[in-house]
Amino acid sequence: MPKVAYSEEEREQIRSALVNTGLKLMAKQGFQHTTVEQIYKAVGISRTFFYSFFPTKEDLILEVLYVQQPKILAFARSLMEDPTLSWREGVRQFIHACCYGERNGIAVLSVEEQQMIFRRLSEESCRVFREKQVSLFGHILECFGIEASRERIQLFTNLSLAVMVIRRAIPQALPFLVPEAADATVEIQINTIVDWLEKIKGQPVQLK
Repeated sequence: MPKVAYSEEEREQIRSALVNTGLKLMAKQGFQHTTVEQIYKAVGISRTFFYSFFPTKEDLILEVLYVQQPKILAFARSLMEDPTLSWREGVRQFIHACCYGERNGIAVLSVEEQQMIFRRLSEESCRVFREKQVSLFGHILECFGIEASRERIQLFTNLSLAVMVIRRAIPQALPFLVPEAADATVEIQINTIVDWLEKIKGQPVQLK
């Protein structure tokens, strides 16, 4: 007979298990191919009980992204602190690992997944997401030893997400791009981002 009453501590443990299981599955097989059923069955609860934690799959996805953020930042710091890596190689490895997230336990949204999620988010949820995104990319820049400004954060966000999205979009979402050159294309884009970061490293933010 299923348990009908849970303490707050038990509910928090189940919620955490749902998020961590979702992150593991979504990082491996993508957001679109990860179903609510896969997640709640892996945790060992019912579909109805799952929805008492997350009203929609999109709500869970946002929570997965938020839980992932400190892990991504910790990964960046570990590379910067690795004495065997130069600054440039540490930054390059970080961006490369994010581009190939499914190999490194990092969940990355495709173009279609971004569109699907944002169509269903409230204005408040979008605002919170943007705030957390700015915070994450700002802290990554600071981890790289780069003074973060609004303009630098915005550009770093777009450059980083663009290369991640393109890597995931070839060839399904971008069929006119050549799949055989996908990895080489990504490498050139990553090196271009690192070149820019290296250029602004040590440069103070210009006050306006």
